[in-house]
Amino acid sequence: MRRRSGPLVIIGGNEDKQGECRILREVVRLGGGADARVLVITVATELPIEVGMDYVEVFTRLGARDVRTFDVSDRRAANRDSAVEMIREATCIFFTGGDQMRITKLLGGTRIDAVLHDALGQGVVLAGTSAGASMMSSTMIVEGEPKTNPRISVVQMAPGMEFLDGVVIDQHFAQRGRLGRLLSAVSQYPHHLGLGIDEDTAIIVEDQAFRVLGRGAVSVVDAGMLTHSNLDSVRYDESLALCGIKLHILPEGYGFHLRTREPIVHWDQWQANQSKELTE
Repeated sequence: MRRRSGPLVIIGGNEDKQGECRILREVVRLGGGADARVLVITVATELPIEVGMDYVEVFTRLGARDVRTFDVSDRRAANRDSAVEMIREATCIFFTGGDQMRITKLLGGTRIDAVLHDALGQGVVLAGTSAGASMMSSTMIVEGEPKTNPRISVVQMAPGMEFLDGVVIDQHFAQRGRLGRLLSAVSQYPHHLGLGIDEDTAIIVEDQAFRVLGRGAVSVVDAGMLTHSNLDSVRYDESLALCGIKLHILPEGYGFHLRTREPIVHWDQWQANQSKELTE
């Protein structure tokens, strides 16, 4: 019998590490609680020791049984047997923030890339914050101008790590005024949903739906019903016209179905109904 794919925990950055730590606590819970074996991957950051030890301290304090850090400086290291074995031993894999291009450049197409996808398919929790959130999708934002109106020039895109298809993810969303660049991205990839995740906020993705956790909100930009745009005639740095786009703002307690593109207004009730249907 095929095991259900593990959950994705995608965090908008700057998550609480000192107080209740609700998001990181949920990462540990999903990864096995007191039996969790957490592997903190610091590939995205240029300060792997400092950043890694911060998360080791937090996850240990939250009760994980074993917490280790892992970093690679070149692609050869990402193909070693020892690296693959570390991934296979973890019940929860956490990507730190930094530069998402470092993740794809160092890990994309390596043995670690393959074993990460295998681990997710076998039920292992895969989590990431900031850059570790952006890289989750098949197409990711790598750079963009904040606090501006939508224009083609305000966003640069690149292939991501492909853990979650059909979306484009942006982080630090409300805090850095990134709606314009997410609209710009989705206008060029209208078959993708745009997910803008605020700081100290996360989506937990399981079975083609996600729930929101944290003190902020998640903005879902849906261009599937786009009725008009000037994308084919506008110049690179001119303003985009976008008509018919849907925008959903979802705080904690809400969710979203990625396949039907519909918000879930009462997550707990919806989840209970799903569980009931499975048992009938």
